[in-house]
Formats: sequence, C-alpha cells, structure tokens
Amino acid sequence: MLTITRKLEFDAGHRIPDHKSQCRNLHGHRYTLEITLTGNIIDVEGNSDNGMIMDFSDIKALAKEHLVDVWDHAFIVYEKDNAVREFLATLPDHKTVVIDRIPTVENLAQVAFGILKAAYKDRYGTGLHLHKLVLHETPNCWAEITDGV
Repeated sequence: MLTITRKLEFDAGHRIPDHKSQCRNLHGHRYTLEITLTGNIIDVEGNSDNGMIMDFSDIKALAKEHLVDVWDHAFIVYEKDNAVREFLATLPDHKTVVIDRIPTVENLAQVAFGILKAAYKDRYGTGLHLHKLVLHETPNCWAEITDGV
C-alpha cells in the first residue's frame, strides 16, 4: 500500500473536567496533525496532479477548510462542561468549538478523523481515502486512528 502524509499544526485550548491532574484546568497545546492518505496514483497526462495520490497543497487546503482553521486558536469544550461553556459565552466573539465528548487527544483524534474522512473521500474517483490520522497533543504524547478498510 502506498500512502502520503501531510503534517499541519494549530493551537487550541481545552480542559479535561474530571481529570486528577492539572489537565482539569483551562490550558492549551500546540497540536500537530498528520494526515495519511491512500489511493491510486493519478495517471492523466498534462494534469497538474499526474503521478500523485493527491497534491500536498490540496491536502493542506482541505484540512484547513474543514478542521485546522475551525480549531486553530479556539477553545474546544465538551458539550456537558456547563461551567466552561457559560464562561466562554460571556466573552465577546470568543472562538469556541463544542464537541459531544471530553476533548482528550483520543477523542479529538476520533472527531478529526470523522471530519477529514468525509472531506477526502474519493475526490478524484481513484479510491482516495483517509488511511490514518495522528494527533500530537505534545511532542511526546499523541493518538493515532486508522481506517479499518
């Protein structure tokens, strides 16, 4: 299997409300996102993407549109974390992203995978799909999710 990977970075805040350590407090991370795609190589003479699974700039553009620009410099909050949601609502024009689960790196990776899987799905009729997503919360801690296909 041939794959390609594009790495992007973004900053976001979160908290793990019931955590036993400092992570229960509001804090942020410099996240690193690795997007791995697979599919057939484009074989169309004269096409800008000829010889590629997908142009790396197109991978970046789709990731930014659907995920990175949405989450960058946002506070990602669990929908049931009412105290923080109420606080953030008092800040004018605050960039808040509400998700349906606690924003651990594992859960964020799952949410991101779902968003990006739909964004890349077979864009060229070549079987293109998101194969793996890696989300680094710190340089030493990350979650990986792989498509079961």
